[in-house]
Amino acid sequence: MSHEREEGLTRRQAIVAGIAGAATIAALPGALGGAAEPSADEPRKPSAAGRLPVVFLPHGGGPWPFVDVGMGKAEHDELAGYLRSIRALPAAPPKALLVISAHWEEPVPTVMTAERPPMFYDYYGFPPASYTLQWPAPGAPALAARVRELLGAAGFATAENAKRGFDHGTFVPLMLTYPGADVPTIQLSLKLGLDPAEHLAMGRALAPLRDEGVFLLGSGMTYHNMRGFRDPGAGEVSEAFDAWLRETMALAAEERDARLAAWSSAPSARLAHPREEHLLPLMVIAGAAGADRGTTAYNGAVWGKRLSAYHFG
Repeated sequence: MSHEREEGLTRRQAIVAGIAGAATIAALPGALGGAAEPSADEPRKPSAAGRLPVVFLPHGGGPWPFVDVGMGKAEHDELAGYLRSIRALPAAPPKALLVISAHWEEPVPTVMTAERPPMFYDYYGFPPASYTLQWPAPGAPALAARVRELLGAAGFATAENAKRGFDHGTFVPLMLTYPGADVPTIQLSLKLGLDPAEHLAMGRALAPLRDEGVFLLGSGMTYHNMRGFRDPGAGEVSEAFDAWLRETMALAAEERDARLAAWSSAPSARLAHPREEHLLPLMVIAGAAGADRGTTAYNGAVWGKRLSAYHFG
């Protein structure tokens, strides 16, 4: 499910204007030529690389790194440079990537299970080259099963989708981060209703993946108001909300998560996010962060609106 139209504006208009499962993740090494899957009675061992960090990143607008969407060069280069840098964050290459994209919502948390996921060009009105972009990363059905196992144990009903492809919340930033498309990757949907507490709980349930070699990435935007992108006066709105987020991410987990659960009471919250789907991947990442405090890894601007990225661990 995609929400490309908002408040009567298309994404293209706004940009141009201002702009399952018994298998587990332990099966992945075997699939990639590593150790065999442990027996059901053998405990899962942490990855040799240790606990992986978790990341919330801004994915920008549409296919912005690869076609001209009107971003200023300085803004473009800064965000692209940050996205390229994420690859170096884990101490060793991850076994797989789990991406929570703002551009997929389902009635229950849903995982993609294709062994070779297709591309899903969930934008429109851009130049023809936008629809020929390719990021052919393999899927990870074993990871999908493990995600469902963890969420199920936490009380979530779940589903899977064998046809879902990589949407632009995944393939656009990861074409910069992992240009070789060489790491098995799946997406996990948001849950309709967009309850922040539920998404924090989803993240807490997924935290064990950090010890199993899985790199969790939340892909969204800390400011996402399509009308606001073409309004120069909205810069102050983005600054106010972003300052609150930066302060919140640095707090101890209990206070951080309480503030995130009540995010709509923050300064300029509903002006920054008339609809919160682009903020909810941050809730999942914060939940998975556990006791780790967040650091602001990127603090830049897109079309004059303040955006941040956060790392934990």
